[in-house]
Amino acid sequence: MLAIYKREIQSFFTSSIGYLIISLFLGLCGLFLWVFKGPFNLFDYGFADLSNFFLLVPWVFLFLIPAITMKSFSEEKKQGTLELLFIKPIGLWQTVLGKFFGSLTLTLIAVIPTFLYVYSISQLGTVGGNLDIGVVFGSYFGLFFLICSFTAMGLFASTLSENQIVAFIIGALLCFLLYYGFEGLSTLFQTDATWITIQKMGMKFHFDSIAQGILDTRDLIYFIGLTLFFLYLTVVQIKNHNR
Repeated sequence: MLAIYKREIQSFFTSSIGYLIISLFLGLCGLFLWVFKGPFNLFDYGFADLSNFFLLVPWVFLFLIPAITMKSFSEEKKQGTLELLFIKPIGLWQTVLGKFFGSLTLTLIAVIPTFLYVYSISQLGTVGGNLDIGVVFGSYFGLFFLICSFTAMGLFASTLSENQIVAFIIGALLCFLLYYGFEGLSTLFQTDATWITIQKMGMKFHFDSIAQGILDTRDLIYFIGLTLFFLYLTVVQIKNHNR
């Protein structure tokens, strides 16, 4: 697994892909949070907290993570090297996890510079340093689990087509449906019980819960289960390809 992981990391940073992804993420977040006028602008918001950042970043990753993972297996299929995975001395699970952790690492590297926002917002308050650090790091914790789920979905999508663009579209669609789809669907129902039940099926409900600084084991189990489910589907799809 370590060899696959190292190969994935090298493939990102020996080409322009890794640097482009990191620059694109930081550029988009910076523009929407600090420059562009709109609902995400921190100066227009009027409060010294990072809630706008955590509202914005899932939507950025919803498209960015499928762009990272789209080549993971689709490129192997296109080049005809996917079959070589079956004759290597490592198992399919190790291969999938190696690619998963490689893509996850690149995304986390992109997130690390945003810790500067914590300091910046802390200094912008009327009283310096009055930022609720517990809520901020709870939000980062929830973001980590969201990234894991998006990455697993993107990997699964990359096994469905040898065309990277198709894999990207499928991955982005999966992430959108599971992040916001249930939230949107819930608005079609009038009863509170049905509304809440449907919302709980989506990722946004559980991410918002963690982002409030509430570490509920049900939210953690949801994200871990969703991540493992799509990793399992990835392994199954690769096995089916060999038949």
